[in-house]
Amino acid sequence: MSDDPRGALTVIGRIILAAQRLAALAQTGMAYAKDEYDIHRYREARAIAIELLALSGDQSFETIERQFAPEVGYVTPKVDVRGAAFRDERILLVRERSDGGWTLPGGWSDVGDSPSEAVEREIREESGFVTRAVKLLAVLDRNRHGHPPMPLHAYKLFFLCEILGGEAAPSSETDEVAFFAEDGIPDLSTPRVTREQIARLFEHRRHPDWPADFD
Repeated sequence: MSDDPRGALTVIGRIILAAQRLAALAQTGMAYAKDEYDIHRYREARAIAIELLALSGDQSFETIERQFAPEVGYVTPKVDVRGAAFRDERILLVRERSDGGWTLPGGWSDVGDSPSEAVEREIREESGFVTRAVKLLAVLDRNRHGHPPMPLHAYKLFFLCEILGGEAAPSSETDEVAFFAEDGIPDLSTPRVTREQIARLFEHRRHPDWPADFD
């Protein structure tokens, strides 16, 4: 999060966004088209989008294609929720087994969960702490905030969460749980969170009257 929350896209970022939009249009077309020739053209368009995404990042065509496979019907951005929980002016982070980087606990929101329920569940599952979401701090377009590229378009929701109980307990996705001071943030899992975002969350803690950031 920067002073301009609508951070400008890089050239690669614009290519990724264009490919994401093309893939979404193609996926939607495949869902609603009736003519077999139209369906074939939409499949070709999606293949072009996947190729662009593969050339723009470090994932193979096959890997990206598998990520798109579950998408059906009208395609919309996915929703990622992240919880900022503090104790003694330190922020709660968990270490991801997948890449060894630290992150705010969180993940994709499940169908049936409200946003606050989703972030509270993710914090409990990944860290062992029971929390209550008390304020929405930011709604960000993942493409615009320095994360490594990914095929799917996503919005990131950051919540301030109050710790109610529980104790540190890693999960199948995390192998360590700890609190960190603002000047001691460890290496991060940048697909999930950035240093700029962590810094902005500390600023929000110091300024509880601030409105939520967006875009």
